[in-house]
Amino acid sequence: MAYFLKKTNLKKGLYLQIYESFYDPVKKNTAHRSFCSLGYLDDLIRSGITDPISHYSQEVKQLNAEKKSKKLADELKVIDDSPIRYLGYFPIKNILDGLAVSKHIDLLQFNRSFKFSLYDIMEALIYSRCVKPCSKYKTFHEVLPYLYGISPDFSYDQLLSALALLGNEYEKIVEIFTSRVSSRYGTSTSTTYFDCTNFYFEIDKENAFQKKGPSKENKTDPIIGLGLLLDADLIPIGMNLYPGNQSEKPVLRNVITALKQQNNINGRTVQVADKGLNCAANIYAARKNKDGYIFSKSVKTLSEKELKWVLNENNVYTSVFDSDNELKYKYTTAVDSFKYEFTDTDGKKKSFTVKEKRILTFNPSLCEKHRYELRKMLEKAKNLKACHAKKSEYGESSKYVKFLSSDKNGNATDEKIIVEINMKKYEKDYALAGFNMLVTSEIAMDNEEIYNVYHNLWRIEQSFRIMKSELDARPVFCQNENTIKGHFLICYLSVLLTRILEFKVLKNKICASKLYEFIHSYAVLKETDSRYINISSSTPTITYLAETFKLPLRNFYLTTEQIKMMLNQVI
Repeated sequence: MAYFLKKTNLKKGLYLQIYESFYDPVKKNTAHRSFCSLGYLDDLIRSGITDPISHYSQEVKQLNAEKKSKKLADELKVIDDSPIRYLGYFPIKNILDGLAVSKHIDLLQFNRSFKFSLYDIMEALIYSRCVKPCSKYKTFHEVLPYLYGISPDFSYDQLLSALALLGNEYEKIVEIFTSRVSSRYGTSTSTTYFDCTNFYFEIDKENAFQKKGPSKENKTDPIIGLGLLLDADLIPIGMNLYPGNQSEKPVLRNVITALKQQNNINGRTVQVADKGLNCAANIYAARKNKDGYIFSKSVKTLSEKELKWVLNENNVYTSVFDSDNELKYKYTTAVDSFKYEFTDTDGKKKSFTVKEKRILTFNPSLCEKHRYELRKMLEKAKNLKACHAKKSEYGESSKYVKFLSSDKNGNATDEKIIVEINMKKYEKDYALAGFNMLVTSEIAMDNEEIYNVYHNLWRIEQSFRIMKSELDARPVFCQNENTIKGHFLICYLSVLLTRILEFKVLKNKICASKLYEFIHSYAVLKETDSRYINISSSTPTITYLAETFKLPLRNFYLTTEQIKMMLNQVI
């Protein structure tokens, strides 16, 4: 609802009224009604008001300001009166306190005129994102006041200013956390895992940061890319944000180079990445830095010589069985010299030869799955051909269809398009179903160890899923580039602290999804100034955490001293 000054020209002159707008539930739109009749302009001047229009315009502004203040006060009153307080974030707070990063973070605002603590806002945003992810406005008004022990002494505008600063300096903050985690828990860079994802924005126009590119979710909206680096213990140690139209392949080189420079890492590291990051330039960079690599390689893009090896029925395989003695996968290996070529950033072509081990694996269950999907696509293509469907209707099955405008002899035809089933491509894909290849510089490493190291990449995919589901990384509800970067920094730090809890503290006994269930739901209800009631449902996770941390998490009644003990322990 809003007030405005209405001026109506009548026979007697200009007539002034204050109107208010409101929502009409019958018409289902905004309507207006008279709030106060003021009188004719001439009469008002004769009554002593020199400039009635200016005078009552100010009065309308005052009415709108009072209305807005009352609305905000009512909202805050509802929040402040609620006795519920979220407490599930306490393990995240314990880890963050133990890292002792506050003095480093606050130094970033040393030469700025901010009248608030940057660390306090960052801390509050991390806890809020873990407990109840939502927009920054809702976070400030509907989440922060519910967090036990958090009393924000900053405004909403200050929160946004801090988020922009965090985003502008996100690389430094990632460096600070990587250094502190290494000091407290240790960081193993003997093996590093890297992958990229992207996030789409429901906006029409691109800008310098949000660009249209290949989306992981098949969206056509502008996107940004996020590269994530894990150490050998699967703890995040690096993040990079980049425009969505840029290739993700150089990001691997940039992030690992920056990590080594920032942390003075001189030792050899084995880079692990999937086929999307397997390129000659990355292999060249790894060798130049005296690093190793384990990359997957698409068998569909192999040379004819390598394809013959893959499909050779005389290959000798080693079988690997699961706990039920069922065939899990089988593999064969080959060591040879392979030539690579690429064009560097200066446009110069470079070629090099490297000795590699290639591990060819065959997974029978994956083969069955892929062949089932292939048969479905072929059947769909045949049915669409029979009913003369449009090219756009074929979808993914179009990969097994040729759309020609001439006959087999190359002669022009009267038909607009000739549709042929591409059986050669189908048969090739059918024969290669279930096969995968790993390419590695680690010739002396045990074959099954290489396989197991590579398959830890699923932890990065899991970290991306945590961002997108548990932490609701999108929609972002931010427009400025720096606030967008600040938002994803908060998501990264939330994942980092959760991973430390999962792997370093709890030794992988509780999975991330169960931890977030606890963080989201563990809450208390204020009964008196010194006693709270635990309103959380009992779960195996709560039982395990209570026994591990020796805390009264299962108690029905909790005193303020017991809650302080939860919040202030260092783990």
